[in-house]
Amino acid sequence: MRKWKIALGAAVALGAISVASVHLLDMGSLSLNAGTAGAATPAPAAFVMPVPVTSVVKKTIPIYLDYAARTEPIRSVTLQARVPGYLEEQAAEDGADVRKGDLLYKIAPQDFQAALDQAKAQVQRDTATLDYARSNLGRGTELAKSGYLAKDSFDQRTSTLREAQASLALNQAAVRSAELNLSYSEIRAPFAGRIGRNQASIGTLVSVAGTVLNTLVQLDPIYVTFNPSESDLAQIEEARAAGPIEVEVLLPGETEAHQKGELTFIDNTIDHSTGTITARATIGNAKFALLPGQYVRVRLHVKQQPDALMVPQVALGSSQLGKYLYVVGKGNTVDQRLVSTGPTSGDLVAILSGVTEGDQVITGNLQKIGPGMPISPLPQKPAT
Repeated sequence: MRKWKIALGAAVALGAISVASVHLLDMGSLSLNAGTAGAATPAPAAFVMPVPVTSVVKKTIPIYLDYAARTEPIRSVTLQARVPGYLEEQAAEDGADVRKGDLLYKIAPQDFQAALDQAKAQVQRDTATLDYARSNLGRGTELAKSGYLAKDSFDQRTSTLREAQASLALNQAAVRSAELNLSYSEIRAPFAGRIGRNQASIGTLVSVAGTVLNTLVQLDPIYVTFNPSESDLAQIEEARAAGPIEVEVLLPGETEAHQKGELTFIDNTIDHSTGTITARATIGNAKFALLPGQYVRVRLHVKQQPDALMVPQVALGSSQLGKYLYVVGKGNTVDQRLVSTGPTSGDLVAILSGVTEGDQVITGNLQKIGPGMPISPLPQKPAT
C-alpha cells in the first residue's frame, strides 16, 4: 500500500513537470512569432509635398499709367440741305461706311437745272450784245477820227459797250450760282466715316439748314479722352519731353491692347473740383473696333524700369499681414516672406522688397503647404 502511494505521487509530479514544460514552450513560441512579425512591418515614412518652383529673375519692364477713358469722334456733322426741295433719293444705307465725296442724298434737281439753263441763255444773249457793241464802237472810232461822228455819239457807243460787259459778267455769276445750287442738290460726304439712322423719308420737302437728314462721324482715327490726376502730370510731362508717349487702348475684358496711338493733347487748366486735367490721345481705328461714346481703358507708356525682380503673379498670397511669397528655405522647407509689390508685366509682378535674385519661389500647391513644412521642389520653370 505504501509503495502504491509513492508511485502515484511520482506520476503526479512528472505530469506537472510536463505541463509546465509545454506551457513554457508555447510562451517562447508566441514571443518568437511576435518578434518576427514586428521586424517584417516597419513604421511608414512622413509624406513630403512636391511643389513647382521658379527663380526670381531681373528684367527691364515698361511702366504704364492706367486710366478710364471714353472715345470721341474727331469730326461729327449733322447732314442738312443747302437748297430747298423734295428729297428724291437716299444713296447710302443707314449705318454705311462711306468715303469722302460719296453721294449720300439727292434732292430733286429739275428746278435747279432749269435755273442754270436760263442763266446760260442770258450769258449767250449778253455775249451777242457785247459783240455788237464792240463792233459798233470800232466803227465809231474810225468815224470820230475822220470827223464824221460827234463826240457825244462816240461816248454813247463806249457806254453801251461797258454796259454789255457788265451785263455779261452779271449773268456769268448767275450761271456759277445756278451751278452751285444744282451741285447742292446732291449731298455728299465731306469726309470718310459712318452715317447713322436716316431722319427724313423720301419725298420730304426739306428746307435750307432746317431739316436734319442724318449724321456722319469719322471713325479712323478716333479720339480717346481721359483725365489724369495732377499728381501724375509731372511724370507725364517728363515722358513727353523725352519723346512721343505711346498710348494703348483696351476694351472691357481685354488683357492685351489691339489699338495703339499717341498722346496728342493735354489741357491748359486743372479742374479744381476734381484735381484732374483733360488729356486726349489719337488712336488708329482702321477696323472700326472703337465707336464714339465707348468706355475703354488706356495705358500710357511713360518709361522703362530696369533690373526689376519679377515673379509669377500666381505665386502671391495674401494675409492680414499683407502680401507674401513661399520660398524654398534651408533643408527644402517652406520659408514665408512678406513682400511689397510693384507694377505688373503680363503674368509677372515686380517685387520691391522681401526676395532677392535667384530665390526659388513656390508657384503651386500653395493651399497645401505652410511655413516650415518639408517640400520636394520640382524641376524649375524660369519666369517669363
